[in-house]
Amino acid sequence: RQVLRPLVALLPNLKIVMEHVTTKEGVEFVLNARAGVAGTITVQHLLFNRNALFAYQGKVGLRPHHFCLPILKREEHRQALLAAVASGSSKLFAGTDSAPHPQNAKENPCGCAGCFTAGAALELYAEALEEAGALDKLEAFTSHHGADFYGIPRNTRKVKLLRAPWTLPDTFEVAGPALSLVPLRAGTQIPWTATLL
Repeated sequence: RQVLRPLVALLPNLKIVMEHVTTKEGVEFVLNARAGVAGTITVQHLLFNRNALFAYQGKVGLRPHHFCLPILKREEHRQALLAAVASGSSKLFAGTDSAPHPQNAKENPCGCAGCFTAGAALELYAEALEEAGALDKLEAFTSHHGADFYGIPRNTRKVKLLRAPWTLPDTFEVAGPALSLVPLRAGTQIPWTATLL
């Protein structure tokens, strides 16, 4: 309120993107701001609230692969994000923020912030938007709104999304000194499968 609102007014022709909006107040700001102000939303903030940092699927304990910045918020904020995306507003678009930190950098006393989502980002966004009753908004949210905002051509390649469950690997092995990468939702069933056509 003290910085961004005056900045938006001071620079009326500047395109401004609030990267990784995580709160009810954040989406309200974006949705009510002038044209040229937009926001991205990560899939982890649509799927999880802050409780997922300490318990997940019945297991209690610190979940380092759910630690990201901005940090996961209360359920009321997650619901506000889902509702904002479900509104279909072109001012909001996917911002995967996929962070491929090695497993040994996440699982240590001072672990890195960020969630590795690249291996299933589209499928995870589909799951979140299905929960919100807005699966019909997935293509625009993930493929159109961002390109349109930045004034770049939309990608012409197509993806086929099927309701076909699969299990996300526990890890992705990588070359080099890193042990491996642990994806968000590692070892769990993902209800959607995306295939590049």
